[in-house]
Amino acid sequence: MDPINFKTALSDSDLLGILKLQQENHIHSLNSLDQGFLYVLHSFEDLKKMNDFAPHVIGMGGDAVAAYVLAMTVDCKEDVPVLIPMFDLFEKIDFKGKKISEYQYLVVGQVCVGQHYRGNGIFDKGYQYYRDTFKQDYDFAITEVSTRNHRSLKAHQRVGFTEIHRYTDPLSEEWSIVLWDWK
Repeated sequence: MDPINFKTALSDSDLLGILKLQQENHIHSLNSLDQGFLYVLHSFEDLKKMNDFAPHVIGMGGDAVAAYVLAMTVDCKEDVPVLIPMFDLFEKIDFKGKKISEYQYLVVGQVCVGQHYRGNGIFDKGYQYYRDTFKQDYDFAITEVSTRNHRSLKAHQRVGFTEIHRYTDPLSEEWSIVLWDWK
């Protein structure tokens, strides 16, 4: 296995590598959900727009994207319709006496480690690089994880995320909103 080197996504090739890994690990592409899964498929255009506001973190294994942590600012709120309800909740959820929307925050648009690289600390290293890249400009990272995705929930807790809210969407999917306080 190639060593993983983290960097920010700079090229169209980097973004296409994210999309390839995303497709391979999407909930509809997997035979089993035990190893975790992705819920959202991004278009190249949306991924590029998100990257223009805040660059995604990618882990390169040789010439291929082996892992990624997507960065999503509030500027992209309307671009991924399935995530709009999460952003709307940020107007209502309190954290340390203020609404989430009153902070400078970064949404983890998605995180993924390729199947061949799992179990080697890549998830944690990717998030460490993410925090080191963005902690000067943002108070915290926040995301939502399907409560069916036990592997992802445990991994997020291990890195330092804590649950601040739980809700069920109109399709009966239960979500845990987790936050990693950087201050």
